[in-house]
Amino acid sequence: MDYPSILALVVGFGLPLAVAFAALAQGNAASTAMEGIARQPEAAGDIRGALILSLALIESLVIYVLLSFLLLFGRLPGVMEYIQSAGQ
Repeated sequence: MDYPSILALVVGFGLPLAVAFAALAQGNAASTAMEGIARQPEAAGDIRGALILSLALIESLVIYVLLSFLLLFGRLPGVMEYIQSAGQ
């Protein structure tokens, strides 16, 4: 495979994969926080603060992936340019 093909695969699969794992991680964090609040209602404030911080960190990773996605997307050649270069 050549560079544009590999770059297209990375751009096409990288962001959805990162978003899927981030959604699973956020769901797991929220579920665990709700279980903790249910077990110890008096610690709800501390648990909520830790949950918000962890969700922000998980979401920041998705934003970094989105930024790298946009940078890599700008490096992709056009379809016609790629076909012409592959034909030579």
